[in-house]
This record gives sequence, C-alpha cells and structure tokens, in this order.
Amino acid sequence: MTARRTVVARRIVVAGVVQGVGFRPFVWHLAAREGLTGSVANVGGRVDVHVEGEPDALDRLVAALSAEAPRLARVDDVAVSVAEVGGTEQFEIAASAGAASGSASAGARLVAPDAVLCDACRAEVLDPASRRYRYPFTSCAGCGPRYTVIRALPYDRAATTLAGFPMCAACAAEHADPADRRFGAEPLACPDCGPHLGTSSAVEESAAVVRRGGIVAVKGLGGYQLACDATDGAAVARLRARKHRPDKPLAVLVVDVDAARAVAVLSDDEAALLASPAGPVVLVASRGVLPEVVHPGHHRVGLLLPTTPLHLLLAQAVGGPLVLTSGNRSDEPICVDDDDARTRLAGIADAWLTHDRPIAARYDDSVAAVRRGAPAVLRGARGIAPVTHRLPAPGRGLLAVGADLQSTVCLVAPDGTAVAGPHVGDLDDLEAIDAWHRSLAHLLELTGVEPQLVVHDAHPDLVSTRLAEELARRRGIERMAVGHHEAHISAVVAEHGLSGPVVGLAFDGTGWASDATVWGGEVLAGEPGSMVRVGHLRPVPLPGGDHAVRHPARMALAHAADAGCVEAALVCLGLRTDEPVKVLGGATAAAVVAQARDRVAAPMTSSVGRFLDAVAALLGVALAPSYEGQPAILLEHLAGRAVPATPPVPVAWEVDVTGAAVLDPRPLLRWVATGRAAGRDRSELAAATHRWLADGAVALALAAGVRAGAAAGAGAVPVCLGGGVWANDLLLDAVVDSLEREGVEVHWPRRAPPGDGGLALGQARVAVVRCRAATSGSMGVAAPARALAGRS
Repeated sequence: MTARRTVVARRIVVAGVVQGVGFRPFVWHLAAREGLTGSVANVGGRVDVHVEGEPDALDRLVAALSAEAPRLARVDDVAVSVAEVGGTEQFEIAASAGAASGSASAGARLVAPDAVLCDACRAEVLDPASRRYRYPFTSCAGCGPRYTVIRALPYDRAATTLAGFPMCAACAAEHADPADRRFGAEPLACPDCGPHLGTSSAVEESAAVVRRGGIVAVKGLGGYQLACDATDGAAVARLRARKHRPDKPLAVLVVDVDAARAVAVLSDDEAALLASPAGPVVLVASRGVLPEVVHPGHHRVGLLLPTTPLHLLLAQAVGGPLVLTSGNRSDEPICVDDDDARTRLAGIADAWLTHDRPIAARYDDSVAAVRRGAPAVLRGARGIAPVTHRLPAPGRGLLAVGADLQSTVCLVAPDGTAVAGPHVGDLDDLEAIDAWHRSLAHLLELTGVEPQLVVHDAHPDLVSTRLAEELARRRGIERMAVGHHEAHISAVVAEHGLSGPVVGLAFDGTGWASDATVWGGEVLAGEPGSMVRVGHLRPVPLPGGDHAVRHPARMALAHAADAGCVEAALVCLGLRTDEPVKVLGGATAAAVVAQARDRVAAPMTSSVGRFLDAVAALLGVALAPSYEGQPAILLEHLAGRAVPATPPVPVAWEVDVTGAAVLDPRPLLRWVATGRAAGRDRSELAAATHRWLADGAVALALAAGVRAGAAAGAGAVPVCLGGGVWANDLLLDAVVDSLEREGVEVHWPRRAPPGDGGLALGQARVAVVRCRAATSGSMGVAAPARALAGRS
C-alpha cells in the first residue's frame, strides 16, 4: 500500500543581491529537481517564492537557496513562513512587482554590479558555428551588464537601456526556456535584435589604428576608455601627453591569464582575482617587459582581462597587451554620453570604437590587489560596487556623502542595510559635481532608500559638505558632521562587523580637526560615535597649507627645521637658501624655513602622509607630484619588497599636555637627511623609514590597546587600520605581523577602500550609533578610552 503523500506550502522571501543574477531561473531549477510546484517572482528588491510539496523536499530547496546560489548572487537572508496549500500543478516564474519602501523596517533594494564575460559566452563569441559569433554584446544570466543598464527595479528588460531593442524570436525563446542558460536574462541580445557597433568592420579598423601607434576611444560598460599599444612606448607617451596624465600608472588589458603571466609575476590568488566575475584591475609584480612609461617608478603593473566581448575582440585583433585607461582628461569624469565623448576626447582619440547601447550609469574600473593572501579593494567601481554591508538598524534612512577626494556615497536603509556606491572621483570641478549628482540619483532610484539624514565630513569648507548642506535644505532633512579620522576607523569597524572598543591607527594625508590643526597620524580609541584621540605623530608646520602638499620639498624643510638638520636637507634637495626654485613653488628655501619657524600660513599637521612626503623629497623622489599619494607610493617602491628587522634609530614617544602619546620623528629625519647627504643608499634609507614608522605605530597601538582594555575591564582591544597610508603593503605587513605576534587582533580594509573612498561607510557607521543613541535617549553610547599616560 502506497503511503499518502504529505503536501505543505511555504512562502520564502530571499533578500540580498538576487536581481539581475539569474536567481528566478535558479529557483525554478531547484523546484524542478525536488518535484515542487508554485511560483517565483521579483517583488521590489527581493525574490518571493511560493512553493508546495513534501516537507523534506521543501527543506532541501531552502538550504540550496544559499548553498548553491548563482555566482553573481549574494544571499543575505532567507525568511520562511507557513503558507496555504493552493493545489498548484507546476512551478512557474511569475511577473515582477514593485514594493513600497520607506517604512521603519524597510531594507534597501539591491542590484548586482556588472560582471565580466563568462567562459561560456566567451566560447560562444569565438565559435564560428554560433549565431553570436563575434557579437560584441553577448551575455547571459551569469555575466554582462547590470548596474550600467538598469534604470529602475524590478529588474526587467523594460527598465533597462535594452528597452529599445525588442528581442527577436530566437532570443525570446532562449529567455523563456527554463533549460537555457539565458532563461530570464534581461540584457540578452544577438546580431538580429541587439545593439551594434558603428560599422561591421569597426573592431578590425580600430585594431589597425592601435597597431600603427594610434589611440582609440572605446565605448565600454560604464563609459568611454582610451586604448593604445602597451608595448609601444611612443604611443603611450602620446596618450599621456594628450590626456595630461604624466606619471600615474596606466592599466593594461591582456587577452587571458597566460598573457598576463607573460608581463607579470602572478600568484594563484592573483590569477583567480584577475579572472573573477568582478574582473578588476589587479596590481601585480611587473616582469619589466613593458615600457617604463606604462608604470613609471613602479614595481607593479595593473592588469585586467577583457570585460566584454568587444574588449576581447579588440585585444585579439591587436595581438598584444593594450593600455586601457579612462576616457577623459586627467581629473575629469569619464565620458558617458556619445556627444560629450566626441567633444571632450576629440583632441585625444585618433579613432572611435562605439555602439548604440545607452549607458545608464557612469562606471570606472575597479582596482584591487591580493593583500596578505586575500583580495582587497583599492577602488570600488565596475564589478564590485554597489557594495552591501550590514550595520545596526538606525530606524531611518541615511545618506553619507564621504569627502572631496575619491568620492563615494553610502545609503543606509532603516533596517541597517548599507549600500556603498561606486567611485565617482575627486569633486574638483563642475563636471565632477554633476557626475556625483547623477551617481547619487541612480543609487537612490535603484535602492529605494529615502534618506532622512545626510552625513558629511566635519570640514566646513569641503565641496562635499556644501553638497550635504544643499541636499538637507532641499529635502528638508537633518544633517550631521563626522570627524574625518573617526570615519576612517569606523569604516573598518563597519566592514568587519565589530562591536565594543577598538584602537584605531588613522594614517592618511590630511584631515580637518576641530583644534585648527591638520590631522593624519592619529591613534584613536573607543567606539564609533565616541572615539577620542590618544596619540599622534609629532606635529610640524605645513608651510603654505595645500601648497606644501603640491610641493613635498616644503614638507622636507619643515620636518628638517623641526629636527635641526636644515643644512643636510638642503644638500639632499640640491637647494641654496636664497634661490627661488620650482620645487618650492617659486619660493626660496630660507623663506620656507622662516614660514615654518614663524608659523605664518603654516597650520600644524600630524600627518603621516606628509611625513612620508618629506622623506621622499629628501631621497629625491617625486619632487613635483602629479597625482595624489605619488611621493609615498614611489617611496614604498624605492624601499623594495621588505623592511629591515630593526629600526635605524630608537622609537620614542612622550606624553603631551593633553595626555596624548606623541611619536617623535626628529631622530629618524636627522638620520635620513645626514645619511643621504653623505651618500648613503636611497633604498636602504627608504626601507629603514618604513621599519621605524611601523615600529612606532605598533608601540602606540599596544600602549593604547592595553589602557583602553583596562578602561573597559577587558584585555587588549582589537586594532583597526584606516586611512590611505594603509594602501602601503610594506607598512601593512610590518604592523600586522608585529601586532599579531603580540596576540592582538588586527583588522584592515578589504571590501572598502582604505583611503577616502571608504569614508562614506565610516560616516554612516557613526551616524547609525548616534541615531540609535538619540532614539534610546542616551548619548553615552560608549565609554571613551582613557588618554595614554607614561613614557616609552
């Protein structure tokens, strides 16, 4: 006798990155495998499943939703509830529906980033028997454009930039066939119904231009790019001159991992990151076979694989590595609109490789590296952003606007879902500000978050602060200021989901502080929302303010004057005291030293970034920097691949009148200046500087951690490393290794950039704490750590 079949029903709501990743077809296949009936639909930003069948089969389906999710999906939550059995006879994909947003419990709608060309589509593009042979817009449910074609959610073709390209019968059949890998894939297209290049021979014509030494403007996923032959030093030099980008390294496109190994030394982890669905530009060790002009002064080169079939076809047609950089002049936003590109790139490009698919969102390339055995994001954009983080629920929507450099924004839904948007760039002109507004509008539309509070940097004169003020006024909402360096540390706390007190080493170039000084070498202790400064690098004058940032020799003289070694510094810099020179911005050395001594237009700064600028200048590195962080970056490369076991001079710190521990760089500066003046090897001096700074950072972190732990009634607290200086691998490795040997838990940025690109996330984390404290009626969220006491 056959046992009676027990049928139950469940409603399953799946949250996370579940739209635009083939999730509905995936659920359909699971249901078919388990013999279940029901339906699946996109509802708002989630996937809503009604399923009926035997209890064990339902349990297996629920488990598989996370364990077997599509490669582009990220499942954050699977909510299961009892439903009424309706006697459904099959499993179907239902029509998508919108969802209300803005309630106190609402989360953000999430959308997948664009994904690079998958192996199956790559094979199809290269197969003469395929109907998509050499078709530049081939994609499927597992690869292709997402963020750059979606105009609104739910994710259906009508809400994308493919809406003007109705599917042909063959594509429509693939889209409707559950057995096809394009089942439900909205951007699918073919030569009969999809977008097209300007001419049928456009790829071959463009490749010919590149082989002749020319420059081609290529319309990519999120904007125009500029391509030239990476093996032709003269062509790269012309690109640099036309683009006004004299020194900053240029990314290089290679056709596959084997081609990457021909120009760089790749670990298995680096090869995997290069070939991942995100497909970022990956910084790897150069073999030195490309011309120096591609990455001047760097031991590493940034490589990427073809992101689309168009890039694949161009790379194959050229037959070698291509420089592939953003389609703009230096510091401008990347060109997106065709007419704008024709105007702004007219003096740069010799030819155009363009098409008729509109771009919904500007999207630059992401930059990443393998750091300490794991991928780490240095710039979050194509393939990576929007990035989702989980924060404590603030109870209302928040918008954090970051700062002026490496600008990004972060939206937080009332339930604590935080969405960090893609890299926009520096807010230094009207075009950049317009790009910022467009990026924000796109993210607001897609996420459905309605901010009731806008959060910004504490510096009152930043462009981003003024944008926040304007937004708050226009929307009639509140705004909140967050300290720059507290935001850096709070970003690390947010990314790693930490709770309780931490010690933060906030090392960067510059950040405004309420005491009218410029911070950048700070030791903070406490929790987001209540951090206090317990240590820092000894302050020196910043002669000429921002003028000293553009002319590192000024910082060298300021540090030398403080250390009492001006004469040795002048020898290092090759300067006379009374001769106006370009490396000092037209001033004389005597005038700069006097400016520092008398503190005229010379605010005090504790910046580690400016300290590294000073050492770099003394060693003759990047005296006229053309991009942010260049002196420190080249100083790291000058130092080589390791740091000495011991510092050249003892690390010393003392307590100032506020009770903060102050790390004294004067002995190190004297050693560097006198050593270099005497002809000591520059690489040795650079490496020893890194060792000294690492040991000083560790000493302050350990002292602060012990005292913060004692104040909290616990052991040593975790240490968080935040700020752009921590993009330096030598410092990161030396500090983390030393702290871990002491048994200290250390966290550093991985999914968020270490520099200002991660600030918005940190600002949001602080704002969440303050919102929750205000709701509970207590602003005493965390007891601040006590100031350091004692002497080394």
